[in-house]
Amino acid sequence: MALKVGDQAPDFKLFSSDNTVVSLNDFKGKKVILHFFPLAFTSICTEQLCTMRDKFGYYKKLNAQVLGISVDTPFTLAKFKEDNNYQFPLLSDFNKEVSNAYDAQYETFVLGLKGVAKRAAFVIDEQGTIKYAEVLENAGELPDFTAIDAIVNS
Repeated sequence: MALKVGDQAPDFKLFSSDNTVVSLNDFKGKKVILHFFPLAFTSICTEQLCTMRDKFGYYKKLNAQVLGISVDTPFTLAKFKEDNNYQFPLLSDFNKEVSNAYDAQYETFVLGLKGVAKRAAFVIDEQGTIKYAEVLENAGELPDFTAIDAIVNS
């Protein structure tokens, strides 16, 4: 069942690109912007996360934490983060549990790949309630950054 605005965001514990465990609960008291993306080093995924990188200062002023999540390994994500100078954690959902919990997972992706994260964005408030939820079926589309900004700024 798809998560919707008003639902409690499922907690998670994932390894980050620097091999530390990161939990959603680590950010209680902050807004959290979760960005699921299919695969590192692809053009649209890079554009999605670079947009967040370029707005990082804006979100930081609003006490909001950006997190990127994909099914890539922490090692792949470390190189992706380094190459693109991302200031926020990239989290490995290699076991596909979090993308499944957020209903943001393709059953079958390009080249017959199974269990790849869908492109999705969630804004979670300081108490862990979902304030914005967007899960895209078409991996060639980008989240609505204007809507995300409006929710984070409210």
